[in-house]
Amino acid sequence: MSAKPKSLRVVVVARDQSTRVQSAWRNLETQLAAHPRIQVVGAHTAEEATDERIEADLALVLGGDGAILRSCRQFGRQQIPILGLNLGRLGFLADLSPDELSDGLDHVEQGNYKIVNHLMFECEHQRSDGTCTTHIGLNEASVLAGGSLSMIDVELAIDGEQVTTYSGDGLIISTPVGSTAHNLSAGGPILRQDLEAFVITPICPHTLTVRPLVDRADVEYTVSLPHAPEGVMLVIDGQIKEPFREGDKVIIRQAPCRFQLVRLPGHSYYGTLHRKLGWGGQPRYQRRRLDSDE
Repeated sequence: MSAKPKSLRVVVVARDQSTRVQSAWRNLETQLAAHPRIQVVGAHTAEEATDERIEADLALVLGGDGAILRSCRQFGRQQIPILGLNLGRLGFLADLSPDELSDGLDHVEQGNYKIVNHLMFECEHQRSDGTCTTHIGLNEASVLAGGSLSMIDVELAIDGEQVTTYSGDGLIISTPVGSTAHNLSAGGPILRQDLEAFVITPICPHTLTVRPLVDRADVEYTVSLPHAPEGVMLVIDGQIKEPFREGDKVIIRQAPCRFQLVRLPGHSYYGTLHRKLGWGGQPRYQRRRLDSDE
């Protein structure tokens, strides 16, 4: 007698309680009922704080990349493989569209997918008053001029060695996953998501010779400001925001855990960039028409 196929334990994380997201959850719930080997062991929103260890083999996250970032923080150092259902706009991580959901669940039930591990970071904010907070992030940690409405000088050291002082609107230290987020908007390079590296990108640097820098993931990055006017902020993944004051210091290092992204057949990193960034180039019919006009 053959053994009974093992069920896949899935936790569903919805972005919020909005009508659109909850409607998508009801549709997902109906489709999951047709897949007996997929067992839903929990459901909550990405806005809910939870310190409990979630016992699941996979997380289905309904929303966009922001919901995935929040889910990663919920899971903490006990990361769960994530498959994102894209209900947002661009969605570099939440790569499964609602139209692809049915086929996607078939692949999930059959175990026909791969899990790709990605670098996460740990951000330690040491304050001048002696207090310290540590956050885990996936995209980037940024020190921004923000409400100060003034140019700031940001000092960077790597493994204790002073690198340079960036004068401008701030500094972004990003993982490869985050390279298509704020880093890309600031003119930084796109890194392949599974690289073991960080990219340091100045925001509107006052010196034209200053350019983004890519360095290893197994070193520590220390950021400080010799003078921090009121309004300067430390921002993590665009979601955690803390005032950054004179005498504060931020240390960024690779986290002891990895973001685990579920990739379904037909989905790849460059395929995603091709679709999301419009890398398709000139449509073929236009090329033929132009050739015929010559």
